[in-house]
This record gives sequence, structure tokens and C-alpha cells, in this order.
Amino acid sequence: MKHRILLALAATGLLGATAFGLYGIEGKAADTGETMIADVPGVSTPALNAEIDKLFNEDEFAETRALVIMRGGEIVAERYAPGYDQGTKFISWSMAKSVTAVLVGLMVADGRLALDAPAPVPDWQRPGDPRGAITLRHLLHMASGLQHTEAGDPPYRSDEVRMLFLDGRDDMVRYAASQPLEAEPGAKFEYSTNTTVILADIITRQLTDSKDPEVRRRAMFDYMRGRLIEPLGMTSMVPEFDASGTMVGGSIIQANARDWAKFGEFLRNKGSIAGNQFLTRGWVDFMLTSSPNNPTYGGHIWLNKPNAPGQRKILYPDLLPPDVFAAQGHLGQFVIVSPSQRLTIVRLGKTQDNELAPVKEQIGKIAAMFPRG
Repeated sequence: MKHRILLALAATGLLGATAFGLYGIEGKAADTGETMIADVPGVSTPALNAEIDKLFNEDEFAETRALVIMRGGEIVAERYAPGYDQGTKFISWSMAKSVTAVLVGLMVADGRLALDAPAPVPDWQRPGDPRGAITLRHLLHMASGLQHTEAGDPPYRSDEVRMLFLDGRDDMVRYAASQPLEAEPGAKFEYSTNTTVILADIITRQLTDSKDPEVRRRAMFDYMRGRLIEPLGMTSMVPEFDASGTMVGGSIIQANARDWAKFGEFLRNKGSIAGNQFLTRGWVDFMLTSSPNNPTYGGHIWLNKPNAPGQRKILYPDLLPPDVFAAQGHLGQFVIVSPSQRLTIVRLGKTQDNELAPVKEQIGKIAAMFPRG
């Protein structure tokens, strides 16, 4: 009964305001270009305000458009650049991958998918096709072995660009799933937006046998809304779909900053909302466990672990607790979560990827101001 009551509250939008304490700053809008900060024990308000101000006003951090900081389930700081506010929907870019991973976890909990069974992609099941050895685990760990090149020079040679914007854009999963193997499944880490589109299609085909794009879109969105959006009160979240009705689950989900913070809090609380388990703790633990081929990557989410020698640092292994994790996206979209500090930080904006290092360092500096426990 309590579970049904929570769902009913979520449908009205009330749960989103109460389950995560979103009125920690007296429920005021933060669209004035000034930072709104609540008192946090152990944190200097003037010092925190000064560090947040840098993100919005100093050239090396441009262009920050939104910042939300939650601690212990309440918003303790919030700011928007001029022209943006609490209602603005921001594109996820690759933060969407972590949302898709949660949807896969719900499917596994429902018994519709199995983590270590062959991924149910029809073309891969033909006799003699070596792609039949690819499992959901391989896909979630970015270790499918498929010939997916995320970045290319020139850019149009990138499989991501071709799938999203060029010859694959109308039927993205056909493009992504048709690529041959270049490595044995499970043997090699290769970050790939195409991989996540394959996962989104797998979910959709568990929901409907129809090939009608509108039926596919509706089936996927209804599932996402009933199992994730409404329970979390993320009423602004809207996924995008290609012309064939496949959710662009690797890169294009829209939501406002507070709803991205709710998503981070949901994972910080191990898939629980107000004491009710909506996603199994075991699935969250799987997402937050290093994959065999990359210590900094779990199940479609980034981890605060030291990288292999010679590889670039992903998060903050020398600065923040080891349980920190993050959903990250192109142009500086971040949902950074620190369970030890009961902290979720959302930064949204538009900063070129080759200029992101100072932004990421500044977010880490802000996070380090909060005590553990």
C-alpha cells in the first residue's frame, strides 16, 4: 500500500518535492544570477559562495549555466546564469548513459533481461555469428568488442557522429548493431555511444514487438515514466528518439538541473526513495563496481579510481573519497555523487571538451569543502 501511495504522489509531482527535501533553501527560485546557499555545518558560507562564483564569472570556467548542490537530501546551494532558471531543460549528452543503465537494471529485476545471457539482438543470434557471444554485461562495461570508434579525425569518421547525425541517424540501432567485431567480447574497453543505443533498443523490444516508431516510442517512454521519472519526481525529464522509435539513450535526454540532482541522489541512496527500494541495491552495486578492463568505469558510470599507468585521470582519486562516482557528458555536463559526504553536485553548461580540465578541477575543489559523514 505504501508503495502505491508513493507512486500516486509521484504522479502528482508532490513526491519530487518531499522525498529529496528540495526546499532546503526555502523553496525560492534561484534565477537571479546570484548563488543561494543554506548554512551547512563545517562549511564556510562565504568561502563556498566565492568558489561557486568563480564557476560563473571567471573565463577559464565558461560557460557554466546551472549549479545545484544537495547534501543529505536537501539543496544547499543553487545558481543559474542569466537566461536559465529552475525550469530550463538541459541536454544530458553522455549522462544519459547512466539513465539507460538504470532502465536495464529495472528490466533485469523484472526478469525480462539477464546480465550474463547473450544480448537479445536478433541479427547476432544467427548461427555462426561471433557477436552472439556479447552479453549485457559486456555492453554495460563498454567491452562488446564491436568496431565502434567514438572519436574520429575528421569527425565524420567517428561512429558516434555517423550514427547520431549522418547515415545512421534515422535507424541508429541498425547502424550500431551492424558493426563487426574487432575484439573478443569482454576483452577490450572502448567507450561507445553506439553501445548504449543498442541497450536502449534491447529494452524497447522487451516492451513491444511492434516496428511502428510511434508504438516503440510510447512503449519506452511509458516504461521510463512509470518506473523512473514519476517515482523520482523528475517531471522535466524527456528522452529523445530517432525516426525508428529508438531512444537515443547514449546522449540525448533533457531535464532541469534539480531533476539531474534527483537522479544523482537516487543512486547515492542505492536505488531507494523515502525508504522504498525502486531499483535493487545489487544493481547499483554492479554499476559502481569497476569493470574488468577499466578501473575508472563501472556499469555505464564513471568511478573515482586511479587509472592505469599512462591513462588520464577521470575524477578525483587524490582529492575526494574513493566512493565518489559521476555521470558525465559532452561540453561539461556533470552529476557528481559522494556518498561519504552525502553530497550530489550538478554542473551544466557549455564548455569545449578540450577546455574542461579547469571546470572539473573547480567542481572537485567545491566538493572537497564538504566534510564526510
